[in-house]
Amino acid sequence: MSERQIQIFNDSFWPLLKAGVLYTIPLSLISFALGLLLAVLTAMVRLYSWQVFRLIGGFYVWIIRGTPLLVQLFIIFYGLPMVGIVISPFVSAVIGFSLSVGAYGSEIVRAAIISIHKGQWEAAYSLGMTRLQALRRIILPQAARVSVPPLGNSFISLVKDTSLAAIITYVEMFRQAQQIVARTYEPLLLYCEAAIIYLFFSTLLSVLQNVSERRLSRYSAS
Repeated sequence: MSERQIQIFNDSFWPLLKAGVLYTIPLSLISFALGLLLAVLTAMVRLYSWQVFRLIGGFYVWIIRGTPLLVQLFIIFYGLPMVGIVISPFVSAVIGFSLSVGAYGSEIVRAAIISIHKGQWEAAYSLGMTRLQALRRIILPQAARVSVPPLGNSFISLVKDTSLAAIITYVEMFRQAQQIVARTYEPLLLYCEAAIIYLFFSTLLSVLQNVSERRLSRYSAS
């Protein structure tokens, strides 16, 4: 690299990292938390609710999984104003990412619940528990442990997917990189630098995921 490129790299590193810590990570956490609540609710509806609600839940999952996330963000931020619904970039991003996490996460949660042996239900009923009590005290805790690895992978993917928020003008890390590129005319350098920071975040989250999985495995074994 030339001396100018080294200077640009050094000058842009902290603004990019700051944008990642202050905007990318909070956006990921909020979207994942809301999406996880939606995932559990959708899974419960599709497994144990009336048929009409099961169809609604299935339709929601079908729509979200069958259309690109980029298109969904465009509809929310650029399309809804055409019918009088104007939403800020941040809220639009949260809605889009939460709906995505909810749809994909609901399949993870649903599969985890189904994987619990029916003997667990029978044991709970033999103790006098109702269906709701068995689900809350016996089934969901076990399903949660089964769901941790795939949900952890979903969160790591979400952190990377937040770069799509740049197209709806939300100034997260990738949008910050685009703005610096517009001033310096160094796209390769800046986008590689942003990729390095995304890689750092993903690696850190992967380590935390591995630690949590080991702890849950010890708990399960006990």
